[in-house]
Amino acid sequence: MSETGGVREVKSAARTVELLELLAARGDRPARLQELADELGVPRSSMYALLQTLIARGWVRTDVTGSLYGIGIHALLTGTTYLDSDPHVRAVRPYLDEASDALGETIHLGRLDGRDVAYLATRESHEYLRTISRVGRRLPAHAGALGKALLAERPDAELAEGPYAALTPNTHTTRESLAADLGEVRARGYSVDREEGVPGIVGFGFALRYDIPAQDAISCSVPVARLSAGHEERIVAVMREIRAKIEATVPGGGGSVHWRR
Repeated sequence: MSETGGVREVKSAARTVELLELLAARGDRPARLQELADELGVPRSSMYALLQTLIARGWVRTDVTGSLYGIGIHALLTGTTYLDSDPHVRAVRPYLDEASDALGETIHLGRLDGRDVAYLATRESHEYLRTISRVGRRLPAHAGALGKALLAERPDAELAEGPYAALTPNTHTTRESLAADLGEVRARGYSVDREEGVPGIVGFGFALRYDIPAQDAISCSVPVARLSAGHEERIVAVMREIRAKIEATVPGGGGSVHWRR
């Protein structure tokens, strides 16, 4: 049994979390009982009992036949509470509005979570609307402007060995290639994602240094077809100004409660 901070892991709690994370990762692809049991390596009867418990409490939902399972509405309610209660998210939101109004492009706030970036807030461009909101979703840190801005705040020795998953033909897939890019990010002061995470989209990422090392970053995303040299210069200038405003007004350490993220 694994230990965390000297405390032995509670197996039933760990299994519950693993199940919820698995269902969340599947998105709109519901799973069958046997699939879940096989994926987590637990007996079918134990998985069924766990699913029924979570269905009764709203964390898992099932279809009318009772044979398909997906993430439940209580996951949304808990996630919304996280966003509403986080002091940094609350403090940064007005600046996302300011950047969106100034640039007319999509603005994101993200947080490093292991090897991924979780999207915490988004202001969508009126010119380029996504059909699915990114808030609450994740993107590998090596494949986007937010993640590269945050990885550059850390020594290259902390980078995973790779190879890295390719989301597009432009994604960095080797440690050496990513490290070279992060060196440019440090010298430049911000990251650039040229269709590395999403085809047709260029992103500019700026780490927020109210924590050291930075945990959060903001970015501006723009379709390649609308990105001229002049527009890129304006995006960088505005986002630098927005970052300076945020860092000057947002307290470090998560406010009055110093959360371990």
